[in-house]
Amino acid sequence: MIDNKINEDEFQEPFVFKTDWKNAFNDEEFVKVFSSDILENYIINKRWYGGKASTLKYIEVVDFFKISSKDNTYFGVLLEVNFKEAFYQHYFMPLAFMSEEELDTNTIIAPVKMNNVDGFLVDALHQEDFRKLLFEEIIHSKGTSSKVQFHKGNKLEDKEYISSKFMGVEQSNTSIIYNNTLVLKIFRRIYISMNPDYEISRFLTERMNFKSSPEYKGSISVILTEGNITLGLMQELVPNQGDAWKFMLEEVDRIFENLNHKKIKINKLPDIDLFKRLKINEVPHEIIDWAGLSIFLRIQTLATRTAEMHIALGSDIHETAFTPTTYNGDYTVWLKNRLTYQFQNRLNILENNLHKLDGLALELANQFLDHKKEIRKLFLDFDWTKMKSERIRIHGDYHLGQVLVNGDDFYILDFEGEPESTIRDRKVKQPPLKDVAGMFRSFHYSIYATIFNNKDKYPYDQKELFQAGEILFKYFVGVFLQTYTEVAQGGNLNIGYKKEIDFLLKYCLLEKAVYELGYELNSRPRWSVIPLTGIASIMEFEKHN
Repeated sequence: MIDNKINEDEFQEPFVFKTDWKNAFNDEEFVKVFSSDILENYIINKRWYGGKASTLKYIEVVDFFKISSKDNTYFGVLLEVNFKEAFYQHYFMPLAFMSEEELDTNTIIAPVKMNNVDGFLVDALHQEDFRKLLFEEIIHSKGTSSKVQFHKGNKLEDKEYISSKFMGVEQSNTSIIYNNTLVLKIFRRIYISMNPDYEISRFLTERMNFKSSPEYKGSISVILTEGNITLGLMQELVPNQGDAWKFMLEEVDRIFENLNHKKIKINKLPDIDLFKRLKINEVPHEIIDWAGLSIFLRIQTLATRTAEMHIALGSDIHETAFTPTTYNGDYTVWLKNRLTYQFQNRLNILENNLHKLDGLALELANQFLDHKKEIRKLFLDFDWTKMKSERIRIHGDYHLGQVLVNGDDFYILDFEGEPESTIRDRKVKQPPLKDVAGMFRSFHYSIYATIFNNKDKYPYDQKELFQAGEILFKYFVGVFLQTYTEVAQGGNLNIGYKKEIDFLLKYCLLEKAVYELGYELNSRPRWSVIPLTGIASIMEFEKHN
């Protein structure tokens, strides 16, 4: 029970229905009012609602299921949200009907009267009784043949329910921590297809015994004739000191402070070519003196875990979803179509936002527009017949924010894939170097974010800091690449030889930077200098090779 009673004056009059709660979703009048008057007002303000940039047309209840505890009946509702822009999205919403005394929350969907009983519609995840019910259904799952399937992973020991709470702020999904040892991620936006996060997490734990991502413990899915929908994924809660993005920002800040402490002359720092592979003992002493040894040791560990993830994702010969495959014409057509469309979209955004840029960002934007033909040609220059390496299932949205720091080690999380991509595209086998390129772009971002966020802290002008940042970036890349290549090839992962690796990295880095450009121009134009610098250095690399 919550302390602050619901203030009746805050709400409109309750919606009145003749049906009782247990039969609500078989009642046409209830479904009609629920999906229009009630839901439309509620959904647009939720963090997990992905249609904020579009105009809502109507919401339809496409399916539902009932799940009951000893005391309450709950509904799992599958919604189709249709937009005026002629597309739709699917969402999952667990619902409860509670009297004021039973409420565990003041987050109310609407006051309602069901067959003369007063109460409130609420998101069922806010009710402890419902969270406990989900936990117990997974723990005691028998693999039933009903529409809703709870699956208990083979690494989940039977446990008693002790407690549950929300994890952090609600993002595109809602995560619940159980007993301080397990986390259940409830997918709000759903797809009529297995969610890659569930599919990869279960595969890595149960087939590959991969230790550097949270263990798969269980799941919830709905079985429909069109396909299975993943509603929830349960994993171990891994001990950690925050994510690698936060860790890297602190490290880079320390490294930039050293410029001043150690009186380092930036124009005297030894520079190297992008993608030059380096063992740690090959990093010049001036760079070690500036940045310290520990950051390079950590980058080595991250490179090792990344390669081990790819070895695990690419070494199964039985499960076709995870069997490595070669390049072919179909993949090339898919890739070129996707990138040409994306490139054109980013060009349009850039041309429309040019007036928001100045200084180096504007200079690089104009350079980008002047060289658009060469950049487009690079995307079209993918000749699959020259590729000797293999494609595998990859992480797909790999960056420092998807990695947790655990002491001196790392855990890799969140295999859902790139948010802008369709669910089918996320499952296409790709070069593992696409993930590596994603991490390199993240390194680049951490360096520039540090410069932008602390611009008055270091006594250098921005141009000099950018110069130091580019040098640091190339050493991060060099050490990571050396270790990644060694471990991957040692584990028989076919990533090709040096020329092919460099080509694929350049290609994937360009793709990632162009992808980021759209995001930055729309949300924080000043930061578009980061992807634009990335694009410029790849074009420079192209000239030299």
